[in-house]
Order: sequence, then structure tokens, then C-alpha cells
Amino acid sequence: MATITFENISKTFGSNEVLKDLSLVVEDGECFTLLGPSGCGKTVLLRLLAGFEVPDAGRILIDDQVVADPVTGVDVQPDQRGLGVVFQDYAVWPHMTVFDNIAYPLKLQELPKETIYQQVMEIVDLVNLTGLEKRLPSQLSGGQQQRVALARALVAKPSLMLLDEPLNNLDANLREEMRFEIKELQKKLGITILYVTHDQEIALAISDRLAIMDKNGAIQQIGTPWQIYEKSENEMVFKFMGLANFIPVRYEAGSHFVDQGQQVLQWKALPAENGKLGCRPSDVILSKSGHGLKGTVVRVSFLGAVMDYMIDIDGVILRTEVSTNTALQQDLMFVEGECCYVNFHELLWFADTEQARG
Repeated sequence: MATITFENISKTFGSNEVLKDLSLVVEDGECFTLLGPSGCGKTVLLRLLAGFEVPDAGRILIDDQVVADPVTGVDVQPDQRGLGVVFQDYAVWPHMTVFDNIAYPLKLQELPKETIYQQVMEIVDLVNLTGLEKRLPSQLSGGQQQRVALARALVAKPSLMLLDEPLNNLDANLREEMRFEIKELQKKLGITILYVTHDQEIALAISDRLAIMDKNGAIQQIGTPWQIYEKSENEMVFKFMGLANFIPVRYEAGSHFVDQGQQVLQWKALPAENGKLGCRPSDVILSKSGHGLKGTVVRVSFLGAVMDYMIDIDGVILRTEVSTNTALQQDLMFVEGECCYVNFHELLWFADTEQARG
């Protein structure tokens, strides 16, 4: 296993400053994900760690060993950093069998044939490729080819795995299958994984912790999947992590009103100022009578397992989803134009400065 430390990392390509003074620690044995929009510097950070690029400033350490430091001139070569790398395009050799693809790193080490065979077959079994060792990549499915790439990165028993969008080229079913397999592999082997993606669902499913990067390459929040999703520290993180509802709030005469309307929004411990409340569709509670904010159902969409409703509250549009079974059982089947009442399981406060108050 390995601890990764980035200290005040900066990297510029031409006039484009991709990373500036970035610091981050990935703990020994965890699956840590860098999540952010395309072009935010996630892959650049991974390439710096792998040794494919050199930082302009700052240090990178794997455990206590400095592997990159432009001040002292340290730049440990990629093959000396004890890591495995898997990219989104698989990069398996089409003319080699599954066995030979996986064995390639061990052959470079000039290990005995018996040792190579034993280690390759152990990894083949671990990634569920048993019986496919003699096949060429063209005879494999996309998921099987990605398993070959994973096996090749794992066969030399690295302490650290770097995964750069490895599931992007797979269809939805295979992506779901592979993300769980990657997590299981990490648990079995106890290695540290640094995973790069812009896919929120994958990040939430496999990560012990994740860092959200903005378009400028700055880290906006680090936390567990639950902390990032449910307790977003600012509006950017909340928006990025999935479908988000925002309710503008006007503070006037000691009360909080929805946008420019006259409905008072009662919620615990709101600050005496204007701001914005955020919620997920699952946080919206609908009813046909009772108390709450009065709204109008402006769109009804049947999505099979769920009913998707769009609600208008004094000009503020909210999305919510109700299980179809629940909607049928609890009289929550609405039609467009019907009145409804809205309450909330959870709301997050975002001040005008976009600092979340919780």
C-alpha cells in the first residue's frame, strides 16, 4: 500500500495554468477519486504522479519518498515508482494473447518462466479471465479487454494503482459491473487507488473519499461520498453532484420568502439574510392537502419505477421523483395543472457568496 502526498503543485502548459498551488493527501489503502468537469486538470495530476509529466512547482511523495521536486531536480522515472496505470482506451496489444499481454511487465523484469506463469494465472483468476488466456483481444468483449488492462497493471503487484477514466468506453451495464469489480479488487489486494473520472455515479459507488475539482483546477471539497452528496460545502459542488433544485430566498421583515413571492418558508436556523436553499429531488415531499408551500404541478413524466414531477412555486421550478408504487398507494398521482403542497426532508443553505452554511 502507499500514501500519496501532493504539496503545493503547480503546472502550466504554455499560457494555460492547469494547476496552481494544489495540495492533497491520499491515505494508505483507500480508493480516492478525483472528480470534476472535463479539462479541470484531473488527468494532469494523475500524469504528474505517474511521472509522465513534471510539476513546475511543488513536491510529490509516495509514502515518504520524494518522486518529483523541481527545486532539487528529483524526478523518479515512471517504472521506478511502484505503480500500475490503466487508461480509458485499454491499450492492450492486439497481436498478443491475454496471457502475453498480462505477462509483459514481468518479462521486462526477466523473471523466470515458472514465476511469470504463476503470477499471471493468479491475476487471471482474480479478474475473472480464467479460460481466456490464449485468446486475442479481438476475441474479447470490451469488459474483458478492460480486465486484461487491469490484470497487466496488477501483475507486478504495485502498491498504487492509477485509473484514468477506465470505464468510459464501456456500455452502461458493463460500467456498472466493472465499477463493483474494481472496488472488490481493491478490497482483496489492499492497494491504494487514485481514480480519475467526471462520472459522479462511478465516483460515489467506488470511493472511500473523493475530491471535487472546479473548472480552474482548484479543489472545492474533499470528503466521503455521503458528505459530498448530502453536505456539499458550496453551490458548485452541489450542482456538480447530480440533479439539484435551488430556491431563491428573500429575507424581509423577519421572515424568509420564496423568491419574490409572498409564501413564507419555515426552516430551521436560517440566517437573517438573502440566499438560496438547495435540495435533491428525493428531498422534496409532495402532498395533495395539508401544510407547506403551495405549488402547481406543471409537468408529469412516467418513468416506469418512478413518477417525475416538475413543480412551480411562485415562479421557482423544482423537480421531484416519487416511486410509482408509493404514488399509487399514497394518492400521489398528479396531473398537470393540479395543486400540491411541498415540504422537505433536507435543505442546504447557500449564502450569496456561495458559502454553504448547512
